Parts: sequence; structure tokens; C-alpha cells
Amino acid sequence: MGTSRPLDGIRVVELGQLIAGPFAGSILAYFGAEVVKVEPPGGGDAIRGWRVLRDGTSYFWRMLGRNKKSVTLSLRTEEGRALVKRLIEGADVVVENFRAGAMERWGLGPDEFKESNPGLVYARVSGYGQTGPYSERPGYASVCEGIGGFRYLNGFPGEAPVRPNLSLGDTLAGLHAALGILLALVARGKSSTGQLVDVAIYESVFNVLESVVPEYDGAGLVREPSGTTLTGIVPTNTYPCRDGRHVIIGGNGDSIYRRLMRAAGRADLADDPRLAHNAGRVEHEKLIDDALAEWTRSLDSAEVLSRLAEADVPSGPIYSVADIMEDPHYGAREMFHRVEIDGQPLVLPAMSPRLGATPGGTEWPGPELGSHNREILEERLGLGEAEIEALRGKGVL
Repeated sequence: MGTSRPLDGIRVVELGQLIAGPFAGSILAYFGAEVVKVEPPGGGDAIRGWRVLRDGTSYFWRMLGRNKKSVTLSLRTEEGRALVKRLIEGADVVVENFRAGAMERWGLGPDEFKESNPGLVYARVSGYGQTGPYSERPGYASVCEGIGGFRYLNGFPGEAPVRPNLSLGDTLAGLHAALGILLALVARGKSSTGQLVDVAIYESVFNVLESVVPEYDGAGLVREPSGTTLTGIVPTNTYPCRDGRHVIIGGNGDSIYRRLMRAAGRADLADDPRLAHNAGRVEHEKLIDDALAEWTRSLDSAEVLSRLAEADVPSGPIYSVADIMEDPHYGAREMFHRVEIDGQPLVLPAMSPRLGATPGGTEWPGPELGSHNREILEERLGLGEAEIEALRGKGVL
């Protein structure tokens, strides 16, 4: 890429599989870090085989592995662990998401590098963190979304909690890991000393619960699931339209609420003193939602959104991925990156945030397994051809 990026020159070793740790590595790679992804020989990261495949490799991997260099080294062998140790000794950052204690058993825990690489930022992503009574439990996103408090709130009263059709807990953990790594790098710039970044998936979920904890402690309130609404904020909901589609309307500001109800032909509710402020609207939520649903059902979704845009009321459609890729705003914001895999085009989503002077970008999609073995082993670690072939024969590569 022509422009510099904020993490140019930062070397990262990524260990582990699936989503949480690798998503953090993707963010770092997108913004310029050299990320060496260490994968087990044979199949590599399991994400390579998840969901929809093209020529045996998942689209998910092509996105999650973008800008990374794939190296195969078996952590089950002494030789593989020794080579990984050498990589880490020359790195700025390690990202790993094995179960607590696994890296120590392999002789690759953070204490191993305090003398050989005192500036190392060592990021660990796990279900429950590195300490505490649950630290050794396996913790996938689905489980951690439950214990983290998110699933309890998500769904409809009286029904089973609903999961979003995404690994949300993993993605949140990856974001928190990237944030923690960047904070640790800033601190290293002041002290020249690295540190441990301990990210738990359940805590990453817990971190987005807004005011749930103080409301419980201060008022004894347990926030319950509320379907398509948001507890204590009215009106903000999803409303059906004549064409079978739904729209989202957020009319919870006092002046916005008045504009909304006038646009809906309900000046009586716009000027009702009981509904002038949010507390009153919460008390009369059903009255407001019924009135809005009656109005939206009488019109196609495009007409509803047009009228609300005219009235300057926050509103929008509910998009599928097909809608997203046709939307002009996404295009104008350059939210799609086009790559090629064996001459075949593929679109990957851009990553946020957008930086004006040092933007991130996609240089290549997730590479083939082990495609950077020679580059890293020869150029970085100084291994010769005979050594590499011997390691391959032993199943280390």
C-alpha cells in the first residue's frame, strides 16, 4: 500500500484458532502490523473449514486471515515449540487464545520471555480469563454470552433467550484484545517494558451491559428481555409495513418524538402533555407503539422512511447482506475491498475505524496454509533448505 499505516514495523505472532484471538490479529494486520499466523500442519486453523467453502477453504478464513503470513509449526513437537519461541523472542506482540495454562505447558508462557524479550506485549484471550475459579473451563462465545449477561437480556419475555446469528462474544473479545494490545504498546513507549493483556470473553460481553449493574445495585432492578424495544426508552422499536418489510424508528428525544408523531398524523399524541418527556412515554409505551404500528402498516417501508427523513426522525430499514452490498452509502464509504484468489474475484468487508492520514487496508486475503513458511523460516530464523526439509519429514511443518 502507498500510505503508511499506524502499526507498520510492529511484529505479531498469532497462536490459537477460530475467532476471538484471530480477530484481534486481523485488526492489527489491517492497520499495518506484520502478523505471523502459526497454524498446525495438516489442516491449519479450523476456521478454514467452517461454513461455506470455495475450493476447500472457507470464505470466513479469507476474511479473518487477511494480511497475515501463514506458517505451519506443530506445537506438539519440541522442535516446533523451539521455533515458535524464537519467533516470539523477535516479536513485539503475542496473541494466543488457548485454554489457560496451555502455553505454560509448552514452555511458551509469558514468564519465559521476561528476560529474552522484556518489551513483549503478551495478549491472552480465553473464556474466563487467566485467574479465578472458572479460568480452566472451556469458554466458547455462546457460553460466555450467557454467563456474561447478554443472553438474559436478548429475546422476548417468557421465551427462551435468543442468540444473534453471529459469534458476538468472540468478536467483542477480539476488539477488547486489540484495544488492550494498543494500550500496552503505548505504555511500552513510555517505559520500554511489555506486559500481559488478559482478555476474557465473558468480561468483554459484560463490558457492554451499560447501566445493568448500577441499576440492580442502586434500585434492585433486574433488567429483563424486552423483544424489539429498549427498556426505559420510548419510542424505539421495529414496526411492520404494508410491503411486508420492517423499519426501525428511534423517536425517543422529546423534540424528535413530537416530529415523529406529527409525521405519523398523530398531532394529538405529539402534543399530549403526558408524553412530553421520556418518563411519561415509558408509562404509555403501548399507546405510542400501537399508534405508530397502525401508521406504518398503512404504507410501504420506502414511503415510511421517506416521510420520517423529511421530518428529521432517526429511522432506517433492516438490511440483509444483499441490501448492504447494493446500498450507495456503503459504496461511498469504501466498505468493500475487492481481492483475487487464483484469479477469481472476492469482496471482503472493510474494517473500522477509518483513519484519515494512516488508513488500514487489505493487501491480500487469508493465504494458503503454510504459504509463508520459507519466508519466515529462512529469512527470519535463518534455517537452511536441509533443515526445513528435515523438519517437514518429522511432521514439524
